[in-house]
Amino acid sequence: MQTNIAPPGLTDSDFQTLKTSALRARELSYSPYSKFRVGCSIMTESKTCFLGANVENASYGAGICAERTAIVKAVTSGHANDWICLAISGDAFDTCISPCGICRQAIREFASLKLPIVMLNGDGSKCIVRTLQELLPMSFGPEDLEKQ
Repeated sequence: MQTNIAPPGLTDSDFQTLKTSALRARELSYSPYSKFRVGCSIMTESKTCFLGANVENASYGAGICAERTAIVKAVTSGHANDWICLAISGDAFDTCISPCGICRQAIREFASLKLPIVMLNGDGSKCIVRTLQELLPMSFGPEDLEKQ
């Protein structure tokens, strides 16, 4: 399902800000090896956007995805549990990109399963919105450790 309609909880203006931020974040990417830039924006309840971009490294495993970069920035700025939406954009213009498995699990640590994830194509003209629950069904989260 492709949509350019704001997810629940976001005004059209908030949605545009989120999309623009994710596209702008992509410009901050350091991706000399894959040549595939990814940007992420996490919007909080206060409408603050935390941006992240993928940062690669010659030792490939030392790189970090855009989503996890934005997560670290949000969490270390005191916004671990007040996210209302997350958006990502990549260099693919024909298709929308989705978070990788590691990023889905990292998002799960801090977000509600109802969190809307906005997946954009390269210029933001296409987008797909799914909840974290839809992207990571039957997930394992912090509350599962409390059941010991």
